[in-house]
Amino acid sequence: MIETFAVVLGIAVVAAGAVLLQHRFWPPAPDEEPREDVAEYIAMMVSVLYALVLGLSMVAVWEARSAAEDHVQVEASAAHQIRLLSAGLPAPAGERTREAVDAYVHHVVSEEWPVMVAGQPPDRHGWDLLNDLRSAGQIPAGASPAQQATLQETLAQLSVLDDARRGREADVGDTLSPVLWFGLIVGGLLTVAFMFMFGVRRSITHVVMVMGLTALITFTVLLVYGLNEPFNGMFAVDSSSFSRYFPGS
Repeated sequence: MIETFAVVLGIAVVAAGAVLLQHRFWPPAPDEEPREDVAEYIAMMVSVLYALVLGLSMVAVWEARSAAEDHVQVEASAAHQIRLLSAGLPAPAGERTREAVDAYVHHVVSEEWPVMVAGQPPDRHGWDLLNDLRSAGQIPAGASPAQQATLQETLAQLSVLDDARRGREADVGDTLSPVLWFGLIVGGLLTVAFMFMFGVRRSITHVVMVMGLTALITFTVLLVYGLNEPFNGMFAVDSSSFSRYFPGS
């Protein structure tokens, strides 16, 4: 957080220095028109279009992060439900199910999460552990109706866990399009550049305007950057959902 504000302040100070240099070496001429209608219209259109790009980018990265958080919570909850349901299975099947779900969760937290933080998708070993979990809950044909009902609910939770895992793996690569990044950077530079093209004679007013706009644009772009990777950065989705249900994982 401190680094973010330092970057915002630093870029705003650089922009303020550029304004002071402009007023020192290239002041507006006394007879120069402060604003031209065409230039004002173009600047307004650039600002509006850039606001649209900012809004689209923010919505995209926020929805991606929210989807990742939902997938993690659903996956952890389904694993927890499977472990609870294992108590209703026959002793051998129930014990195998508990061991399999514990092994799966431990692998997700200790092995897969560091890989996802680095921006890489998990390997196939997690799916192998999930298949072991699926096969661990097999019960004999002579099981009681209650045990059979428990098994059906366990299979339903396994399906939920399977879908949530697929979503979590897809979330790792769900980052902002390079086209939108291009629009964010170029649009921000154009928007700030237009602030230098009008003949604002009061240097203090011009400095405040440019610093405020530059700081706001920089902060917003850094916020988009922080939300761009769901499992990395300041707003990363962590493994606390699994740790809450499986304290020893």
